[in-house]
Amino acid sequence: MRIVIQRVSRASVTIDKVIKSNIENGLLILLGIEESDTKEDIEWLCGKISALRIFNDEAGVMNLSIRDIHGEVMVISQFTLHASTKKGNRPSYIRSAKPEISKPLYEEFIKCMQNIMGKEIKSGEFGADMKVELVNDGPVTILMDSKNRE
Repeated sequence: MRIVIQRVSRASVTIDKVIKSNIENGLLILLGIEESDTKEDIEWLCGKISALRIFNDEAGVMNLSIRDIHGEVMVISQFTLHASTKKGNRPSYIRSAKPEISKPLYEEFIKCMQNIMGKEIKSGEFGADMKVELVNDGPVTILMDSKNRE
């Protein structure tokens, strides 16, 4: 699994001109799933995300986690995170999992984050054409891949 984590002061996702979800002060997570991903990848990533100290403490130092600040989380599925651009100018998405594999893993990822956070996790709609708006706070943007744990 590949993710892009963005620390945001606000974010929203709109589908068919209707806002489906929005958050304030928290994390927007773009989630890309590949064929070989498992529940173990989900658990590792959710554990790391919830413990990342990327929010400022009273001294202005990034020393607090999303749980410490009681922030909100939004997860958006994004198969394009597994794009290969090695050949030509049209990206290949062959490494991205098919919907029958990725949708259940996407839903499991959201459940895992909910269990860790102890609160509702906002989301987009799997497979929908979504408009995502955000105000990146910092800016702070972090890339993670569950296949590169070391």
